[in-house]
Amino acid sequence: MDRGKRWRERRRIAKMITAVENALPGHEQILQEIYKKTGNAYVIGITGPPGAGKSSLTDALARGYIEKGLRVGVIAIDPTSPFSGGSILGDRIRMNELSTHPQMFIRSMGTRGQLGGLSAATHSAVMILDACGADVLFIETVGVGQSEIEIVKLADTVLMVMVPGLGDDIQAMKAGIMEIGDVFAVNKKDLPGADKTKIELEAMLSFLPPREWRPPVCMVSAMYKEGLEELEVAISEHRKFQADHGRLEQRRMRNAQEALLAILRDKMVLRVKSDDRYEELLQRMMEKTIDPYEAARQLMEGLDSCSED
Repeated sequence: MDRGKRWRERRRIAKMITAVENALPGHEQILQEIYKKTGNAYVIGITGPPGAGKSSLTDALARGYIEKGLRVGVIAIDPTSPFSGGSILGDRIRMNELSTHPQMFIRSMGTRGQLGGLSAATHSAVMILDACGADVLFIETVGVGQSEIEIVKLADTVLMVMVPGLGDDIQAMKAGIMEIGDVFAVNKKDLPGADKTKIELEAMLSFLPPREWRPPVCMVSAMYKEGLEELEVAISEHRKFQADHGRLEQRRMRNAQEALLAILRDKMVLRVKSDDRYEELLQRMMEKTIDPYEAARQLMEGLDSCSED
């Protein structure tokens, strides 16, 4: 089955993502079957502070790629309701007009408590949309913070969205956050202070450790559809730079490593929690009769003995 035909099977795609998001029976088999078909989509991570207009910019960029005849997937990471476990913002509602386009597939996923603002199943959803025919994939995160660096583990290009009026917030941003951005966009360029924000960003970027790729700062307005072509060009140039210098393959190798380690961690935690001594050791920690390192050592010994059996 060709990629275009797979892309048209919307219900099947949605069911597969639901299966992996909720770890339903057979979800691992789904990923095993599609894995060889992955590696074709270009993944763009979009992050930035709340109120920067990330959803509007994602929508505007997606429309541009669709107009070029490309198939576009959007994974919108929403905060998770602590009561229902479901996503509560509903980015698909914000992009409602675009969600029914045959070249577009939008899915909201809850963080489910993930500090990095990324659902544990986000990587699996990326693989599914990639294998099912997406040419470009957007991952729009909850917000920005030190833990938002997680987006680097999934994206080929990270787009950092800023907005005028942040003032001291820009100065307070940690270098680690700034370093994850491959392309910067000052959204809402029509607002007062947009030029100043761009100058401040460029000044901050100049103080970062030198690297081969110098992140450009683009002025855009998602609402008025201004500066979008320049931003698309900047993303394309970063993609070409990585391809020409072997960086894209390196980045995807690192991302594959992170995915493998994440699966190993999840499986190890499940095995540890199933150990009969787990609750007992937790109680002993509360009573201060054992420290966390000794408890972990004993649980790891249990894993070793299981593997020997």
